[in-house]
Amino acid sequence: MTFEEFNLNENLMEGLRMMNFKEATPVQAQTIPLILQEKDVISCAQTGTGKTAAFLLPLLNNLVDKNHPHDAVNALIMAPTRELAQQIDRQLEAFSYFLPVSSVAIYGGNDAFAWEQQKRGLTLGADVVVATPGRLISHLNLYDVDFSQVKYLVLDEADRMLDMGFYDDIMQIVNHLPKERQTVMFSATMPPKIRKLAKTILRNPLEVQIAIAKPADGISQQAYVCYENQKLAIIHALLSQKEQGKVIIFSRYKSKVRDLTRKFKQSGLSVSEMHSDLEQAQRDHVMREFKNGNVKILVATDILSRGIDIEDIDLIINFDVPNDVEDYVHRIGRTARASATGTAITLISKEDQAKFFRIEQFLEKIIEKIPLSEEMGEAPKYAPKQKTKPERDSRKKHKKNFKYKAKKQK
Repeated sequence: MTFEEFNLNENLMEGLRMMNFKEATPVQAQTIPLILQEKDVISCAQTGTGKTAAFLLPLLNNLVDKNHPHDAVNALIMAPTRELAQQIDRQLEAFSYFLPVSSVAIYGGNDAFAWEQQKRGLTLGADVVVATPGRLISHLNLYDVDFSQVKYLVLDEADRMLDMGFYDDIMQIVNHLPKERQTVMFSATMPPKIRKLAKTILRNPLEVQIAIAKPADGISQQAYVCYENQKLAIIHALLSQKEQGKVIIFSRYKSKVRDLTRKFKQSGLSVSEMHSDLEQAQRDHVMREFKNGNVKILVATDILSRGIDIEDIDLIINFDVPNDVEDYVHRIGRTARASATGTAITLISKEDQAKFFRIEQFLEKIIEKIPLSEEMGEAPKYAPKQKTKPERDSRKKHKKNFKYKAKKQK
């Protein structure tokens, strides 16, 4: 489906033509017509499917084609992280280049001037506000913000916002908004907590399900089956094999990220760390250094697996297997951007074999297992044990009995 078929505002189309937007992605083709009709929508779609344009284009179209006050906030877009809020704001500016639409981005880690700029946007009335929940709550707690004219609410990456503990903030913000509004929610996954949130803030939503995208063809996926104490030697060997470009090493744990960063620095490698314990100014500095090539290796938690767009990352190393398929796809999707090629290598400990097997089942392929060199010692066999149905039922029964006994002893 082409963008011409959506019958969007001509000035909006002029911007799309300038950006060479022609064919809509599946999530855009399914979602844009529903949002144009001002229906509440919940869309299950991950980063990289074109979901930002899927909500920005119909939102901008409705703003310019329908009457709305120019001295009030008319639309609110919430995102879990500063990086994603910045990315949405940049796309918003590009799409609205030929439109009389104002916007302001609200996120933390800025100086006093940025705070005042954000405050002016909220009090004088930017058409579109893009905000992280925590920073917006800070503004709401210090002075009155008039959200009485908000007609459109978008929650992007709602699952991440809930994972980061923003449920109460989201509900506090929603309570400031008119009940008569259009609400659109995007989430990469659809667990019960997301459905509960949708039931609370959406009205008879239409649901769009976009299957989890497979990794790009340009990503060469490989793995090492190893013991935990062999992982560091494997990474050193990988980094010393040839001159690498930019590298990201992912771990599930902040403590492991800090530990690995310290050890790599001791080895003389150009490395920085990225996790949620860093102040925003520190995170910005690290990203600038990584983008301009002053830092070659980033060791990061999954905070970096979404919402960044750096095109020249050559190698992704999963120090441990991510908890679910979505996180794996997001992690390795940091390489091979914009039709480039890249390599993703996962280190599979004995304890993580079942998780990796589930990833292979989803991908419908066996990922190449590279044997360890002799000097690294013997590796465990790759023999992931999948629980049989009787085992799963027995485990559930045991957990149920344990809960009952614990409750009885109180």
